[in-house]
Amino acid sequence: MFKVNDNYQKLPGSYLFSTIARKVSEYQAAHPDKTLIRLGIGDVTQPLAPAIIDAMHSAVDEMGDAATFRGYAPDLGYEFLRNAIAENDYRARGCDIRADEIFVSDGAKSDSGNIQEIFSVDNRIAVCDPVYPVYVDSNVMAGRTGTYDPTTEVWSDVIYMPCTKENNFVPEFPKETPDMIYLCLPNNPTGTTLKKSQLQEWVDYANRVGAVIIYDGAYEAYISEDDVAHTIYECEGAKTCAIELKSFSKNAGFTGVRLGYTVVPKELKCGDVSLHAMWARRHGTKFNGAPYIVQRAGETVYSEAGKAQLAEQVAYYMKNAAAIRSGLAETGFEVFGGVNAPYIWLKTPDQMTSWEFFDYLLGTANVVGTPGSGFGPSGEGYFRLTAFGTYENTLAALERIKKL
Repeated sequence: MFKVNDNYQKLPGSYLFSTIARKVSEYQAAHPDKTLIRLGIGDVTQPLAPAIIDAMHSAVDEMGDAATFRGYAPDLGYEFLRNAIAENDYRARGCDIRADEIFVSDGAKSDSGNIQEIFSVDNRIAVCDPVYPVYVDSNVMAGRTGTYDPTTEVWSDVIYMPCTKENNFVPEFPKETPDMIYLCLPNNPTGTTLKKSQLQEWVDYANRVGAVIIYDGAYEAYISEDDVAHTIYECEGAKTCAIELKSFSKNAGFTGVRLGYTVVPKELKCGDVSLHAMWARRHGTKFNGAPYIVQRAGETVYSEAGKAQLAEQVAYYMKNAAAIRSGLAETGFEVFGGVNAPYIWLKTPDQMTSWEFFDYLLGTANVVGTPGSGFGPSGEGYFRLTAFGTYENTLAALERIKKL
Protein backbone atom coordinates (compact mmCIF):
# COMPACT_ATOMS: atom_id res chain seq x y z
CA MET A 1 0.00 0.00 0.00
CA PHE A 2 1.23 3.48 -0.80
CA LYS A 3 2.41 5.79 1.97
CA VAL A 4 2.10 9.53 2.41
CA ASN A 5 4.63 12.08 3.63
CA ASP A 6 3.80 12.05 7.34
CA ASN A 7 5.48 15.41 7.82
CA TYR A 8 2.39 17.06 6.35
CA GLN A 9 0.36 15.64 9.22
CA LYS A 10 2.54 17.58 11.65
CA LEU A 11 1.38 20.94 10.34
CA PRO A 12 -0.94 22.62 12.86
CA GLY A 13 -4.24 23.69 11.30
CA SER A 14 -4.42 25.33 7.89
CA TYR A 15 -2.23 27.97 6.32
CA LEU A 16 -2.67 31.31 8.14
CA PHE A 17 -4.28 33.18 5.29
CA SER A 18 -6.57 30.26 4.47
CA THR A 19 -7.88 30.44 8.05
CA ILE A 20 -8.44 34.18 7.71
CA ALA A 21 -10.27 33.69 4.42
CA ARG A 22 -12.53 31.09 6.00
CA LYS A 23 -13.38 33.27 8.99
CA VAL A 24 -14.09 36.26 6.76
CA SER A 25 -16.26 34.16 4.45
CA GLU A 26 -18.28 32.86 7.39
CA TYR A 27 -18.76 36.39 8.74
CA GLN A 28 -19.91 37.69 5.36
CA ALA A 29 -22.38 34.83 4.98
CA ALA A 30 -23.87 35.66 8.39
CA HIS A 31 -23.83 39.45 7.79
CA PRO A 32 -24.49 40.03 4.07
CA ASP A 33 -25.38 43.67 4.75
CA LYS A 34 -21.90 44.54 6.05
CA THR A 35 -19.21 46.06 3.82
CA LEU A 36 -15.76 44.83 4.72
CA ILE A 37 -12.49 46.69 4.23
CA ARG A 38 -9.58 44.30 3.75
CA LEU A 39 -6.20 45.35 5.12
CA GLY A 40 -5.08 41.80 5.86
CA ILE A 41 -3.41 39.89 3.06
CA GLY A 42 -0.57 41.72 1.32
CA ASP A 43 -2.24 41.88 -2.09
CA VAL A 44 -1.94 44.98 -4.24
CA THR A 45 -4.99 46.89 -5.48
CA GLN A 46 -3.63 49.35 -8.06
CA PRO A 47 -3.84 48.21 -11.72
CA LEU A 48 -0.75 47.33 -13.70
CA ALA A 49 1.19 50.37 -14.90
CA PRO A 50 0.54 51.50 -18.51
CA ALA A 51 4.08 50.65 -19.61
CA ILE A 52 3.62 47.10 -18.30
CA ILE A 53 0.29 46.70 -20.09
CA ASP A 54 1.79 47.96 -23.36
CA ALA A 55 4.65 45.46 -23.08
CA MET A 56 2.25 42.59 -22.42
CA HIS A 57 0.07 43.54 -25.40
CA SER A 58 3.13 43.68 -27.62
CA ALA A 59 4.29 40.27 -26.36
CA VAL A 60 0.83 38.80 -26.96
CA ASP A 61 1.01 40.02 -30.57
CA GLU A 62 4.41 38.33 -30.91
CA MET A 63 2.93 35.07 -29.69
CA GLY A 64 0.29 35.32 -32.41
CA ASP A 65 2.87 35.51 -35.20
CA ALA A 66 4.74 32.39 -36.31
CA ALA A 67 7.88 34.46 -36.92
CA THR A 68 8.04 35.70 -33.30
CA PHE A 69 6.25 32.93 -31.42
CA ARG A 70 8.08 31.57 -28.33
CA GLY A 71 7.73 28.14 -26.73
CA TYR A 72 9.53 26.93 -23.64
CA ALA A 73 11.61 29.61 -21.94
CA PRO A 74 15.30 29.00 -21.20
CA ASP A 75 15.89 27.29 -17.84
CA LEU A 76 17.23 30.36 -16.09
CA GLY A 77 14.90 32.81 -17.84
CA TYR A 78 15.26 34.95 -20.95
CA GLU A 79 18.54 36.81 -21.25
CA PHE A 80 16.78 40.13 -21.84
CA LEU A 81 15.19 39.95 -18.39
CA ARG A 82 18.19 38.53 -16.53
CA ASN A 83 20.43 41.19 -18.07
CA ALA A 84 17.99 43.94 -17.02
CA ILE A 85 17.87 42.55 -13.47
CA ALA A 86 21.66 42.25 -13.23
CA GLU A 87 22.21 45.78 -14.51
CA ASN A 88 19.52 47.60 -12.52
CA ASP A 89 19.18 45.66 -9.28
CA TYR A 90 22.86 44.83 -8.82
CA ARG A 91 25.51 46.50 -10.97
CA ALA A 92 23.81 49.89 -10.52
CA ARG A 93 24.30 49.37 -6.76
CA GLY A 94 27.92 48.30 -7.11
CA CYS A 95 27.19 44.56 -6.73
CA ASP A 96 28.98 42.05 -8.95
CA ILE A 97 26.05 39.76 -9.73
CA ARG A 98 26.05 38.30 -13.22
CA ALA A 99 23.04 37.44 -15.34
CA ASP A 100 23.84 33.71 -15.25
CA GLU A 101 23.55 33.77 -11.44
CA ILE A 102 19.91 34.89 -11.70
CA PHE A 103 17.11 32.31 -11.92
CA VAL A 104 13.74 33.65 -13.10
CA SER A 105 10.68 32.05 -11.51
CA ASP A 106 6.96 32.55 -10.99
CA GLY A 107 7.41 34.34 -7.67
CA ALA A 108 9.38 34.59 -4.46
CA LYS A 109 6.87 32.51 -2.50
CA SER A 110 7.56 29.47 -4.69
CA ASP A 111 11.30 29.92 -4.40
CA SER A 112 11.22 30.53 -0.63
CA GLY A 113 9.37 27.24 -0.23
CA ASN A 114 11.45 25.30 -2.75
CA ILE A 115 14.97 26.51 -1.92
CA GLN A 116 15.17 24.20 1.11
CA GLU A 117 15.17 21.18 -1.24
CA ILE A 118 18.86 21.59 -2.03
CA PHE A 119 19.83 21.33 1.65
CA SER A 120 20.19 18.25 3.84
CA VAL A 121 17.31 17.39 6.13
CA ASP A 122 19.83 17.42 8.98
CA ASN A 123 20.32 21.19 8.76
CA ARG A 124 19.05 23.38 11.60
CA ILE A 125 17.12 26.43 10.48
CA ALA A 126 16.95 29.76 12.29
CA VAL A 127 14.01 32.09 11.72
CA CYS A 128 13.00 35.47 12.98
CA ASP A 129 9.98 35.34 15.27
CA PRO A 130 7.49 36.54 14.09
CA VAL A 131 8.12 35.16 10.62
CA TYR A 132 6.51 34.66 7.21
CA PRO A 133 4.86 31.21 7.67
CA VAL A 134 6.16 29.68 4.42
CA TYR A 135 9.74 29.49 5.72
CA VAL A 136 8.79 27.26 8.63
CA ASP A 137 5.96 25.31 6.98
CA SER A 138 8.05 24.27 3.97
CA ASN A 139 10.73 22.95 6.31
CA VAL A 140 8.07 21.09 8.30
CA MET A 141 7.01 19.38 5.08
CA ALA A 142 10.62 18.38 4.46
CA GLY A 143 10.97 16.86 7.93
CA ARG A 144 13.53 19.35 9.20
CA THR A 145 11.71 20.92 12.18
CA GLY A 146 11.21 18.15 14.76
CA THR A 147 8.05 18.05 16.85
CA TYR A 148 5.49 20.79 17.47
CA ASP A 149 4.45 21.94 20.93
CA PRO A 150 0.91 23.38 20.65
CA THR A 151 1.26 25.05 24.05
CA THR A 152 4.33 27.11 23.16
CA GLU A 153 3.67 27.01 19.39
CA VAL A 154 7.31 26.20 18.67
CA TRP A 155 9.08 23.41 16.79
CA SER A 156 11.74 21.49 18.69
CA ASP A 157 14.41 21.65 15.98
CA VAL A 158 13.83 25.25 14.86
CA ILE A 159 16.01 28.02 16.26
CA TYR A 160 13.80 31.03 16.95
CA MET A 161 15.20 34.56 16.98
CA PRO A 162 12.63 36.71 18.80
CA CYS A 163 12.06 40.15 17.26
CA THR A 164 10.25 42.17 19.89
CA LYS A 165 9.76 45.73 21.04
CA GLU A 166 12.55 45.18 23.56
CA ASN A 167 15.16 44.62 20.81
CA ASN A 168 13.54 47.02 18.32
CA PHE A 169 12.37 44.02 16.27
CA VAL A 170 15.96 43.31 15.24
CA PRO A 171 17.04 39.64 15.42
CA GLU A 172 19.96 38.78 17.67
CA PHE A 173 22.54 36.11 16.95
CA PRO A 174 21.17 32.82 18.31
CA LYS A 175 22.85 30.93 21.14
CA GLU A 176 22.71 27.73 19.08
CA THR A 177 24.57 27.68 15.78
CA PRO A 178 22.22 27.39 12.78
CA ASP A 179 22.98 25.97 9.35
CA MET A 180 20.34 27.98 7.47
CA ILE A 181 19.22 31.49 8.45
CA TYR A 182 16.05 33.02 7.03
CA LEU A 183 15.99 36.82 6.89
CA CYS A 184 13.17 38.88 5.36
CA LEU A 185 14.16 42.54 5.08
CA PRO A 186 12.32 44.86 5.12
CA ASN A 187 10.41 42.50 7.35
CA ASN A 188 7.08 40.85 6.85
CA PRO A 189 5.14 41.09 9.17
CA THR A 190 6.68 43.76 11.43
CA GLY A 191 7.47 46.31 8.71
CA THR A 192 10.83 46.99 10.36
CA THR A 193 14.32 46.43 8.94
CA LEU A 194 18.06 46.43 9.60
CA LYS A 195 20.60 49.09 8.80
CA LYS A 196 23.27 48.06 6.31
CA SER A 197 25.86 47.90 9.09
CA GLN A 198 23.64 45.49 11.04
CA LEU A 199 23.12 43.33 7.97
CA GLN A 200 26.89 43.24 7.44
CA GLU A 201 27.19 41.73 10.91
CA TRP A 202 24.87 38.90 9.84
CA VAL A 203 26.92 38.26 6.71
CA ASP A 204 30.10 38.15 8.79
CA TYR A 205 28.41 35.81 11.29
CA ALA A 206 27.18 33.43 8.56
CA ASN A 207 30.62 33.21 6.97
CA ARG A 208 32.20 32.68 10.38
CA VAL A 209 29.95 29.77 11.46
CA GLY A 210 29.48 28.25 7.99
CA ALA A 211 25.78 29.04 7.65
CA VAL A 212 23.82 30.09 4.57
CA ILE A 213 21.44 33.04 4.63
CA ILE A 214 18.18 32.76 2.71
CA TYR A 215 17.49 36.46 2.15
CA ASP A 216 13.97 37.50 1.14
CA GLY A 217 14.07 41.01 -0.31
CA ALA A 218 10.49 41.14 -1.62
CA TYR A 219 9.85 44.62 -0.17
CA GLU A 220 13.08 46.30 -1.27
CA ALA A 221 11.22 48.88 -3.40
CA TYR A 222 9.66 50.38 -0.26
CA ILE A 223 12.93 51.29 1.44
CA SER A 224 13.04 55.03 2.15
CA GLU A 225 16.06 55.39 4.45
CA ASP A 226 19.57 55.76 3.04
CA ASP A 227 21.32 53.45 5.51
CA VAL A 228 19.24 50.38 4.56
CA ALA A 229 20.65 47.92 2.01
CA HIS A 230 18.55 47.20 -1.09
CA THR A 231 20.25 43.84 -1.56
CA ILE A 232 22.33 41.66 0.74
CA TYR A 233 25.09 41.71 -1.87
CA GLU A 234 25.85 45.30 -0.87
CA CYS A 235 27.52 43.63 2.12
CA GLU A 236 31.10 42.41 1.78
CA GLY A 237 31.34 38.62 1.70
CA ALA A 238 27.66 38.00 0.98
CA LYS A 239 28.36 36.07 -2.23
CA THR A 240 29.93 33.23 -0.22
CA CYS A 241 27.03 32.86 2.23
CA ALA A 242 23.75 34.23 0.83
CA ILE A 243 20.96 33.31 -1.54
CA GLU A 244 18.63 36.21 -2.38
CA LEU A 245 14.94 35.96 -3.31
CA LYS A 246 13.21 38.85 -5.08
CA SER A 247 9.66 39.41 -6.28
CA PHE A 248 7.86 41.57 -8.84
CA SER A 249 4.62 41.27 -6.87
CA LYS A 250 4.99 44.26 -4.58
CA ASN A 251 7.19 46.59 -6.61
CA ALA A 252 5.28 46.13 -9.89
CA GLY A 253 1.88 44.78 -8.83
CA PHE A 254 2.50 41.28 -10.26
CA THR A 255 0.61 39.37 -7.53
CA GLY A 256 -1.77 38.08 -10.18
CA VAL A 257 0.78 38.00 -13.01
CA ARG A 258 3.46 36.00 -11.11
CA LEU A 259 7.15 36.72 -11.58
CA GLY A 260 10.21 36.62 -9.34
CA TYR A 261 13.82 35.54 -9.28
CA THR A 262 16.46 33.97 -7.09
CA VAL A 263 20.16 34.80 -7.06
CA VAL A 264 22.61 31.99 -6.27
CA PRO A 265 26.21 33.25 -6.63
CA LYS A 266 28.72 30.85 -8.12
CA GLU A 267 31.04 31.51 -5.17
CA LEU A 268 28.51 29.95 -2.78
CA LYS A 269 29.67 26.42 -2.07
CA CYS A 270 29.42 23.63 0.50
CA GLY A 271 32.94 22.27 0.38
CA ASP A 272 33.49 21.63 -3.31
CA VAL A 273 29.76 21.44 -4.12
CA SER A 274 28.29 24.41 -5.97
CA LEU A 275 24.86 25.50 -4.73
CA HIS A 276 24.46 27.36 -8.01
CA ALA A 277 24.81 24.09 -9.92
CA MET A 278 22.41 22.33 -7.55
CA TRP A 279 19.72 25.00 -7.90
CA ALA A 280 20.21 25.02 -11.67
CA ARG A 281 19.60 21.26 -11.73
CA ARG A 282 16.51 21.55 -9.52
CA HIS A 283 15.20 24.54 -11.49
CA GLY A 284 15.63 22.82 -14.84
CA THR A 285 14.05 19.58 -13.62
CA LYS A 286 11.00 20.96 -11.83
CA PHE A 287 10.22 24.26 -13.55
CA ASN A 288 9.46 25.09 -17.17
CA GLY A 289 9.91 28.83 -16.94
CA ALA A 290 7.76 31.90 -16.44
CA PRO A 291 5.70 32.82 -19.53
CA TYR A 292 7.38 34.88 -22.24
CA ILE A 293 4.62 37.51 -22.00
CA VAL A 294 5.24 37.92 -18.28
CA GLN A 295 9.02 38.10 -18.68
CA ARG A 296 8.64 40.87 -21.27
CA ALA A 297 6.47 42.69 -18.74
CA GLY A 298 9.21 42.19 -16.17
CA GLU A 299 11.80 43.65 -18.51
CA THR A 300 9.67 46.80 -18.81
CA VAL A 301 9.83 47.30 -15.04
CA TYR A 302 13.39 48.52 -15.68
CA SER A 303 12.52 50.87 -18.55
CA GLU A 304 12.46 54.63 -17.99
CA ALA A 305 8.67 54.73 -18.19
CA GLY A 306 8.31 51.63 -16.04
CA LYS A 307 10.53 53.01 -13.28
CA ALA A 308 8.64 56.31 -13.20
CA GLN A 309 5.18 54.74 -13.15
CA LEU A 310 6.08 52.14 -10.52
CA ALA A 311 7.68 54.77 -8.31
CA GLU A 312 4.27 56.47 -8.28
CA GLN A 313 2.57 53.22 -7.24
CA VAL A 314 5.03 52.60 -4.43
CA ALA A 315 4.53 56.18 -3.25
CA TYR A 316 0.75 55.62 -3.32
CA TYR A 317 1.00 52.61 -1.01
CA MET A 318 3.49 54.32 1.27
CA LYS A 319 1.08 57.25 1.55
CA ASN A 320 -1.40 54.70 2.85
CA ALA A 321 1.21 53.37 5.27
CA ALA A 322 1.93 56.84 6.61
CA ALA A 323 -1.79 57.48 7.06
CA ILE A 324 -2.30 54.22 8.95
CA ARG A 325 0.76 54.73 11.11
CA SER A 326 -0.08 58.32 12.09
CA GLY A 327 -3.82 57.71 12.38
CA LEU A 328 -3.40 54.75 14.73
CA ALA A 329 -0.79 56.56 16.80
CA GLU A 330 -3.12 59.53 17.23
CA THR A 331 -5.83 57.13 18.39
CA GLY A 332 -3.54 55.75 21.07
CA PHE A 333 -2.24 52.57 19.43
CA GLU A 334 1.40 51.60 19.73
CA VAL A 335 2.60 51.20 16.14
CA PHE A 336 5.76 50.11 14.33
CA GLY A 337 6.86 49.72 10.71
CA GLY A 338 5.36 51.60 7.78
CA VAL A 339 8.57 53.53 7.01
CA ASN A 340 10.57 51.09 4.87
CA ALA A 341 7.77 48.59 4.24
CA PRO A 342 4.04 48.60 3.41
CA TYR A 343 3.17 46.90 6.72
CA ILE A 344 2.13 48.40 10.03
CA TRP A 345 2.66 46.31 13.15
CA LEU A 346 0.53 47.37 16.11
CA LYS A 347 0.11 46.32 19.71
CA THR A 348 -3.34 44.93 20.38
CA PRO A 349 -5.35 47.04 22.87
CA ASP A 350 -6.63 46.03 26.29
CA GLN A 351 -4.40 42.93 26.47
CA MET A 352 -6.42 41.22 23.74
CA THR A 353 -4.87 38.23 22.04
CA SER A 354 -4.16 38.58 18.34
CA TRP A 355 -7.15 36.46 17.32
CA GLU A 356 -9.44 38.21 19.82
CA PHE A 357 -8.54 41.54 18.23
CA PHE A 358 -9.05 40.02 14.77
CA ASP A 359 -12.59 38.99 15.69
CA TYR A 360 -13.27 42.30 17.43
CA LEU A 361 -12.03 44.37 14.49
CA LEU A 362 -13.95 42.21 12.02
CA GLY A 363 -17.22 42.20 13.97
CA THR A 364 -17.18 45.78 15.23
CA ALA A 365 -15.39 47.81 12.56
CA ASN A 366 -15.77 45.36 9.65
CA VAL A 367 -12.03 45.69 8.96
CA VAL A 368 -9.88 42.65 8.14
CA GLY A 369 -6.30 42.46 9.37
CA THR A 370 -3.86 39.69 10.25
CA PRO A 371 -3.33 38.36 13.80
CA GLY A 372 0.31 38.53 14.82
CA SER A 373 0.30 35.11 16.47
CA GLY A 374 -0.15 33.58 13.03
CA PHE A 375 3.46 34.56 12.33
CA GLY A 376 4.91 32.87 15.41
CA PRO A 377 4.80 32.94 19.22
CA SER A 378 6.47 36.37 19.49
CA GLY A 379 3.70 37.79 17.32
CA GLU A 380 1.12 37.20 20.05
CA GLY A 381 -0.38 40.46 21.23
CA TYR A 382 0.35 42.18 17.91
CA PHE A 383 -1.56 42.72 14.68
CA ARG A 384 -0.58 43.47 11.08
CA LEU A 385 -2.29 45.89 8.72
CA THR A 386 -1.22 46.36 5.12
CA ALA A 387 -1.00 49.53 3.08
CA PHE A 388 -2.07 47.83 -0.15
CA GLY A 389 -5.70 48.96 -0.08
CA THR A 390 -7.01 51.98 -1.93
CA TYR A 391 -6.37 55.32 -0.27
CA GLU A 392 -10.12 55.85 0.15
CA ASN A 393 -10.59 52.49 1.85
CA THR A 394 -7.54 53.06 4.01
CA LEU A 395 -8.95 56.33 5.35
CA ALA A 396 -12.39 54.74 5.79
CA ALA A 397 -10.88 51.86 7.78
CA LEU A 398 -9.04 54.32 10.01
CA GLU A 399 -12.26 56.18 10.74
CA ARG A 400 -13.94 52.91 11.69
CA ILE A 401 -11.06 51.93 13.98
CA LYS A 402 -11.06 55.36 15.66
CA LYS A 403 -14.68 54.79 16.67
CA LEU A 404 -13.95 51.53 18.50
